[in-house]
Amino acid sequence: MSEREGTRREFLIKTSAAVGAGLVLSSCGRREGAAERERAEEVTANEDLMREHGVLRRILLIYAEAVPRLRRDPSSVPPDALQKAAQLFRSFGEDYHEKALEEQYVFPMIKGRNGPAASYPDILIVQHNRGREITDYIISVTRGIKLGTAQAETLAGVLEGFVKMYEHHSAREDTVVFPAWKALLPEGQLEELAEKFEEIEHQRFGSDGFDDAVKQVSEIEAALGLSDLAQFTPPSPPSVK
Repeated sequence: MSEREGTRREFLIKTSAAVGAGLVLSSCGRREGAAERERAEEVTANEDLMREHGVLRRILLIYAEAVPRLRRDPSSVPPDALQKAAQLFRSFGEDYHEKALEEQYVFPMIKGRNGPAASYPDILIVQHNRGREITDYIISVTRGIKLGTAQAETLAGVLEGFVKMYEHHSAREDTVVFPAWKALLPEGQLEELAEKFEEIEHQRFGSDGFDDAVKQVSEIEAALGLSDLAQFTPPSPPSVK
Protein backbone atom coordinates (compact mmCIF):
# COMPACT_ATOMS: atom_id res chain seq x y z
CA MET A 1 0.00 0.00 0.00
CA SER A 2 1.35 3.39 -0.98
CA GLU A 3 1.86 6.15 1.58
CA ARG A 4 -0.91 8.17 -0.09
CA GLU A 5 -3.42 5.27 0.11
CA GLY A 6 -2.51 4.68 3.77
CA THR A 7 -3.12 8.32 4.65
CA ARG A 8 -6.44 8.30 2.84
CA ARG A 9 -7.54 5.11 4.63
CA GLU A 10 -6.57 6.55 8.01
CA PHE A 11 -8.59 9.71 7.23
CA LEU A 12 -11.71 7.69 6.31
CA ILE A 13 -11.48 5.59 9.49
CA LYS A 14 -11.18 8.68 11.70
CA THR A 15 -14.01 10.43 9.86
CA SER A 16 -16.33 7.40 10.19
CA ALA A 17 -15.59 7.16 13.89
CA ALA A 18 -16.30 10.84 14.40
CA VAL A 19 -19.56 10.64 12.47
CA GLY A 20 -20.62 7.55 14.42
CA ALA A 21 -19.88 9.26 17.72
CA GLY A 22 -21.83 12.29 16.55
CA LEU A 23 -24.83 10.15 15.67
CA VAL A 24 -24.75 8.49 19.09
CA LEU A 25 -24.51 11.85 20.86
CA SER A 26 -27.28 13.25 18.68
CA SER A 27 -29.52 10.28 19.45
CA CYS A 28 -28.82 10.61 23.18
CA GLY A 29 -29.51 14.30 22.97
CA ARG A 30 -32.88 13.69 21.31
CA ARG A 31 -33.84 11.11 23.93
CA GLU A 32 -32.80 13.42 26.77
CA GLY A 33 -34.63 16.32 25.15
CA ALA A 34 -37.79 14.24 24.78
CA ALA A 35 -37.55 13.14 28.41
CA GLU A 36 -37.14 16.75 29.54
CA ARG A 37 -40.14 17.83 27.47
CA GLU A 38 -42.21 14.98 28.92
CA ARG A 39 -41.25 16.00 32.48
CA ALA A 40 -42.08 19.63 31.69
CA GLU A 41 -45.52 18.61 30.38
CA GLU A 42 -46.38 16.53 33.46
CA VAL A 43 -49.11 18.09 35.60
CA THR A 44 -48.76 17.81 39.38
CA ALA A 45 -51.80 16.91 41.47
CA ASN A 46 -51.89 20.44 42.89
CA GLU A 47 -51.68 22.02 39.43
CA ASP A 48 -54.35 19.61 38.17
CA LEU A 49 -56.82 20.81 40.81
CA MET A 50 -56.09 24.46 40.07
CA ARG A 51 -56.44 24.18 36.29
CA GLU A 52 -59.75 22.38 36.80
CA HIS A 53 -60.78 25.44 38.80
CA GLY A 54 -60.03 27.40 35.64
CA VAL A 55 -62.72 25.47 33.76
CA LEU A 56 -65.22 25.99 36.58
CA ARG A 57 -64.41 29.71 36.74
CA ARG A 58 -65.20 30.03 33.06
CA ILE A 59 -68.63 28.53 33.76
CA LEU A 60 -69.07 31.01 36.61
CA LEU A 61 -68.23 33.82 34.19
CA ILE A 62 -70.89 32.50 31.83
CA TYR A 63 -73.40 32.61 34.68
CA ALA A 64 -72.28 36.12 35.69
CA GLU A 65 -72.70 37.39 32.13
CA ALA A 66 -76.15 35.80 31.91
CA VAL A 67 -77.48 37.59 35.03
CA PRO A 68 -77.94 41.13 33.59
CA ARG A 69 -79.19 39.70 30.29
CA LEU A 70 -81.85 37.66 32.08
CA ARG A 71 -83.05 40.78 33.87
CA ARG A 72 -82.92 43.01 30.82
CA ASP A 73 -84.25 40.63 28.18
CA PRO A 74 -84.81 36.93 29.07
CA SER A 75 -85.11 36.02 25.38
CA SER A 76 -81.46 37.04 24.86
CA VAL A 77 -80.25 34.05 26.89
CA PRO A 78 -80.73 30.66 25.20
CA PRO A 79 -81.83 28.25 27.96
CA ASP A 80 -79.93 25.38 26.34
CA ALA A 81 -76.64 27.27 26.78
CA LEU A 82 -77.22 27.51 30.53
CA GLN A 83 -78.40 23.90 30.53
CA LYS A 84 -75.13 22.77 28.97
CA ALA A 85 -73.12 24.93 31.37
CA ALA A 86 -74.91 23.42 34.37
CA GLN A 87 -74.50 19.87 33.04
CA LEU A 88 -70.77 20.49 32.59
CA PHE A 89 -70.48 21.95 36.08
CA ARG A 90 -72.26 18.86 37.38
CA SER A 91 -70.14 16.24 35.61
CA PHE A 92 -66.74 17.91 35.63
CA GLY A 93 -67.05 20.10 38.72
CA GLU A 94 -69.31 18.40 41.23
CA ASP A 95 -69.13 14.69 40.44
CA TYR A 96 -65.45 14.61 39.46
CA HIS A 97 -63.47 17.56 40.87
CA GLU A 98 -65.35 17.88 44.16
CA LYS A 99 -66.60 14.40 45.03
CA ALA A 100 -63.90 12.21 43.49
CA LEU A 101 -60.84 14.37 44.19
CA GLU A 102 -61.28 17.08 46.83
CA GLU A 103 -63.58 15.20 49.19
CA GLN A 104 -61.66 11.92 48.85
CA TYR A 105 -58.03 13.04 48.78
CA VAL A 106 -57.69 16.67 49.91
CA PHE A 107 -60.15 17.50 52.69
CA PRO A 108 -59.58 14.39 54.87
CA MET A 109 -55.85 15.11 55.04
CA ILE A 110 -56.12 18.70 56.26
CA LYS A 111 -59.18 18.33 58.50
CA GLY A 112 -58.22 18.40 62.17
CA ARG A 113 -54.68 19.59 61.47
CA ASN A 114 -53.15 22.75 62.83
CA GLY A 115 -53.21 25.86 60.70
CA PRO A 116 -55.76 28.06 58.96
CA ALA A 117 -56.74 25.41 56.39
CA ALA A 118 -58.02 22.95 59.00
CA SER A 119 -61.28 24.83 59.55
CA TYR A 120 -62.26 24.87 55.88
CA PRO A 121 -63.27 21.30 54.90
CA ASP A 122 -66.62 21.29 56.73
CA ILE A 123 -67.60 24.66 55.24
CA LEU A 124 -66.43 23.66 51.77
CA ILE A 125 -68.49 20.45 51.84
CA VAL A 126 -71.59 22.41 52.89
CA GLN A 127 -70.98 24.68 49.91
CA HIS A 128 -70.46 21.69 47.61
CA ASN A 129 -73.85 20.36 48.68
CA ARG A 130 -75.54 23.74 48.27
CA GLY A 131 -73.97 24.06 44.85
CA ARG A 132 -75.49 20.72 43.83
CA GLU A 133 -78.92 21.96 44.91
CA ILE A 134 -78.46 25.06 42.79
CA THR A 135 -77.22 23.06 39.80
CA ASP A 136 -80.31 20.86 40.07
CA TYR A 137 -82.44 24.00 39.95
CA ILE A 138 -80.59 25.46 36.94
CA ILE A 139 -80.91 22.19 35.02
CA SER A 140 -84.61 22.00 35.86
CA VAL A 141 -85.62 25.54 34.82
CA THR A 142 -83.59 25.59 31.60
CA ARG A 143 -85.22 22.53 30.04
CA GLY A 144 -87.75 24.64 28.13
CA ILE A 145 -87.24 26.61 24.94
CA LYS A 146 -87.60 29.98 26.67
CA LEU A 147 -87.72 31.62 30.09
CA GLY A 148 -90.58 33.75 31.36
CA THR A 149 -89.86 37.13 32.96
CA ALA A 150 -90.58 36.04 36.55
CA GLN A 151 -88.67 32.79 36.08
CA ALA A 152 -85.72 34.66 34.55
CA GLU A 153 -85.55 37.07 37.51
CA THR A 154 -85.50 34.20 40.00
CA LEU A 155 -82.85 32.38 37.98
CA ALA A 156 -80.73 35.55 37.82
CA GLY A 157 -80.78 35.80 41.61
CA VAL A 158 -79.86 32.13 42.00
CA LEU A 159 -76.96 32.47 39.57
CA GLU A 160 -75.69 35.54 41.42
CA GLY A 161 -75.59 33.65 44.70
CA PHE A 162 -73.94 30.65 43.09
CA VAL A 163 -71.21 32.77 41.47
CA LYS A 164 -70.48 34.71 44.66
CA MET A 165 -70.21 31.53 46.73
CA TYR A 166 -67.87 29.77 44.31
CA GLU A 167 -65.65 32.79 43.72
CA HIS A 168 -64.84 32.85 47.43
CA HIS A 169 -64.84 29.06 47.65
CA SER A 170 -62.30 28.44 44.88
CA ALA A 171 -60.12 31.39 45.91
CA ARG A 172 -59.73 29.98 49.44
CA GLU A 173 -58.97 26.53 48.06
CA ASP A 174 -56.31 27.86 45.69
CA THR A 175 -54.59 30.10 48.25
CA VAL A 176 -55.07 28.24 51.55
CA VAL A 177 -56.36 24.68 51.22
CA PHE A 178 -54.35 23.32 48.29
CA PRO A 179 -51.00 24.77 49.46
CA ALA A 180 -51.59 23.34 52.96
CA TRP A 181 -52.47 19.96 51.49
CA LYS A 182 -49.39 19.93 49.29
CA ALA A 183 -47.17 20.77 52.28
CA LEU A 184 -48.55 17.77 54.21
CA LEU A 185 -47.86 15.22 51.48
CA PRO A 186 -44.85 12.94 52.04
CA GLU A 187 -42.08 13.13 49.47
CA GLY A 188 -43.06 11.37 46.27
CA GLN A 189 -46.77 11.16 47.07
CA LEU A 190 -47.65 14.25 45.04
CA GLU A 191 -46.43 12.45 41.92
CA GLU A 192 -48.36 9.32 42.86
CA LEU A 193 -51.52 11.35 43.36
CA ALA A 194 -51.02 13.06 40.00
CA GLU A 195 -51.08 9.60 38.40
CA LYS A 196 -54.11 8.61 40.49
CA PHE A 197 -56.00 11.77 39.50
CA GLU A 198 -55.20 11.13 35.85
CA GLU A 199 -56.44 7.56 36.18
CA ILE A 200 -59.74 8.74 37.72
CA GLU A 201 -60.11 11.35 34.97
CA HIS A 202 -59.57 8.75 32.25
CA GLN A 203 -62.06 6.36 33.87
CA ARG A 204 -64.74 9.05 33.90
CA PHE A 205 -64.11 10.96 30.69
CA GLY A 206 -61.72 8.99 28.52
CA SER A 207 -58.24 10.17 27.59
CA ASP A 208 -59.03 13.87 27.13
CA GLY A 209 -61.25 14.83 30.08
CA PHE A 210 -59.74 18.24 30.74
CA ASP A 211 -59.33 19.13 27.07
CA ASP A 212 -62.89 18.05 26.34
CA ALA A 213 -64.21 20.20 29.22
CA VAL A 214 -62.30 23.20 27.87
CA LYS A 215 -63.78 22.54 24.42
CA GLN A 216 -67.31 22.34 25.82
CA VAL A 217 -67.01 25.56 27.81
CA SER A 218 -65.58 27.30 24.74
CA GLU A 219 -68.59 26.23 22.69
CA ILE A 220 -70.99 27.57 25.34
CA GLU A 221 -69.10 30.86 25.41
CA ALA A 222 -69.40 31.07 21.63
CA ALA A 223 -73.17 30.47 21.78
CA LEU A 224 -73.51 33.43 24.16
CA GLY A 225 -71.12 35.72 22.26
CA LEU A 226 -68.43 35.55 24.96
CA SER A 227 -65.56 34.07 22.95
CA ASP A 228 -63.72 37.31 22.18
CA LEU A 229 -61.59 38.02 25.24
CA ALA A 230 -60.87 41.57 24.02
CA GLN A 231 -64.46 42.63 24.65
CA PHE A 232 -63.85 42.44 28.39
CA THR A 233 -60.99 44.95 28.35
CA PRO A 234 -62.30 48.03 30.18
CA PRO A 235 -61.74 51.57 28.91
CA SER A 236 -58.91 53.64 30.32
CA PRO A 237 -59.78 55.32 33.63
CA PRO A 238 -60.39 59.07 33.62
CA SER A 239 -57.36 61.23 34.17
CA VAL A 240 -56.86 62.52 37.70
CA LYS A 241 -56.34 66.28 37.84
